[in-house]
Amino acid sequence: MKNIISKIKWVVLTTTALFLATSCSSVLDEQPRTGFDPSFFSTKQGVEGGVTSLYAHLRYIYGQAYYYNSCLTGTDEYTYGQSADGNFKDADLSGAGTLDATSSRSDALWGTAFPNINTASGIIENAESAGVGSDLVAEARFFRAFDYFLLVQTFGGVPLDLGAGELKFNTSTSRTSVRNTVPEVYTKGIFPDLKQAITDLPETGRVTGGVTKTVARLYLSKAYLTYAWWLENPNNIPTYPETARTDPDGHDAAWYFQQAYDIATEAIANPGPFGLQKSFYLVNQAENDRNNEILLYADHTEDSELYNGGSLTYGSGGAPDNFAGWMVGWNYETMRSYTDNAQKNAVKPIWREASQALGRPWTRMAPPVDVFLKTFADKTNDSRCDGTFNMAYRANWGKGGQTWDKVYNANNLVVKDGEVILTFLNEDNPNVKYSDAGNGVGNIGAATIDGRADYVINPSAISRVKFPSLWKLGPYRTDNNGGLGQPNAGSTRPFPVAKFSELYFIAAEAAVKGATTTAGKTARDLINVIRGRAGVWSWDNAANSPKVQDNSEAMKSTTPATIDIKYILAERSREYFGEGYRWFDLVRTQTWANIAGEYRICGSGWNDHELKTYTRQILPTHYLRPIPQGQLDGMEMTEAEKDAYQNPGY
Repeated sequence: MKNIISKIKWVVLTTTALFLATSCSSVLDEQPRTGFDPSFFSTKQGVEGGVTSLYAHLRYIYGQAYYYNSCLTGTDEYTYGQSADGNFKDADLSGAGTLDATSSRSDALWGTAFPNINTASGIIENAESAGVGSDLVAEARFFRAFDYFLLVQTFGGVPLDLGAGELKFNTSTSRTSVRNTVPEVYTKGIFPDLKQAITDLPETGRVTGGVTKTVARLYLSKAYLTYAWWLENPNNIPTYPETARTDPDGHDAAWYFQQAYDIATEAIANPGPFGLQKSFYLVNQAENDRNNEILLYADHTEDSELYNGGSLTYGSGGAPDNFAGWMVGWNYETMRSYTDNAQKNAVKPIWREASQALGRPWTRMAPPVDVFLKTFADKTNDSRCDGTFNMAYRANWGKGGQTWDKVYNANNLVVKDGEVILTFLNEDNPNVKYSDAGNGVGNIGAATIDGRADYVINPSAISRVKFPSLWKLGPYRTDNNGGLGQPNAGSTRPFPVAKFSELYFIAAEAAVKGATTTAGKTARDLINVIRGRAGVWSWDNAANSPKVQDNSEAMKSTTPATIDIKYILAERSREYFGEGYRWFDLVRTQTWANIAGEYRICGSGWNDHELKTYTRQILPTHYLRPIPQGQLDGMEMTEAEKDAYQNPGY
């Protein structure tokens, strides 16, 4: 079977409509691109090239760090870190910046999705003359629906007409636009394409990583679920363009919740080659990338810069590099130990390394304290905290070419290469001791506990400058050759976009919202499949050693008898923390202000240990992101028409 990575040649087809590609600066490039006429898709080679570009465009969304920020910063999962600029402070809504049409990094989605939608439409319209099968056209249908689903969740109603008619391939420059309503986008664009894709896609992908019936079912069930919430509108969140919360096909929210449940459970019952990994650790272990739980990913490779889409030695800090993981790493290289017990010769015990536990640190995003005290409160039975974060930082000076046989660390005790220099504790220990001198213990404001050689940090001392990095997105290379490798390059790992496990969450959420369930698939049954798996340990990251332990019954026994939305959202955060789901989850369920309106974290100085509470001003209008300013600037419309095009509140 062909691997999708070998098919991507980076000729991404672009529309000549006004939906223009984004740059790293948050200002859209306003130069229209060269058009593609229908003859491009009249050959099989042209169609295949177009479909290849549909997969390639995922790299400009997933792993793109500024878009990643827009999906997480300002939620209960992340706030801005010590080195954050306006891209991150603006998104936090806590007073450090202001989110507006210029600063919102959802522009990365807008500028990427519309050219891709146009390419998909070109394939759909013209593929018949090329003699390609319906399964290839179905891939284009999937991606057109995929992009529209992201857009409608983010911006509200968006244009179905890019200049040549609704859902038509456009080949001419258009600088006017009309936004469709949310129901029109779902019922004209998203649902029909996904239903046809389910019919025509194969169970096993045409190429490795190719879309299948299962991934189409996941997105159809999720689209039904999201639209049902939109119709119900329990907290009276405004929509735009303004329209009645009625369905053109005459169905109510309950009907769509039922459809979401039915499609998701159908996918669970007919998984094809997909399924759940035996442990949570295995889902995210780099050596196990592209496993059968991952339904869709933005692919990368260390074998070729051409097919990777970026340098293998130095990251550009822009798409198509996979550099999202840099944002959630702190500068562990600041730590200091000593080569002498008089503590006069300070040295760096941990060096930047291209390994899953370390990687390139940018300190742009930091997890609030309650991530560790509340979301991941159970770290004994539940393996997901250990399989999500790096909680123990180990010496690696030998890989950096240093020849010390040991260093003196906390309490002037000896640590050898490969042993733990710093530990983020699972729970607060009242016996920790701090130093106010300089940057404090270890040069990073850590603490000590009598008798321990490692520096320690209590969960309540997690700050904007030091926090557990996100292990699950850390880099991985097979070409380090015993050294530090290429830690400054973008990650060559695939970025996961969709997982089989989410089908259980979608069905459970629909059941909580009133869908009639089948035997063995109540909301509690479905959530317990995920919780049971979370109780299975196959490795202990903190201890860096095997851990064969099955706590699945303990996990399932503590699941509430009655599941509610708040519980499902907490479980979703434990399962998908830091993967870009959270803003969409909180917006869909209209719980953003309640769940993320307040957070706690320590300050930006190394010796800041004072826990402070911050309040976010999350307004109803924030449940939609602003139309990018570059889009408005590029349209030949009156100022009044542009104002009407923009979402209210911006």
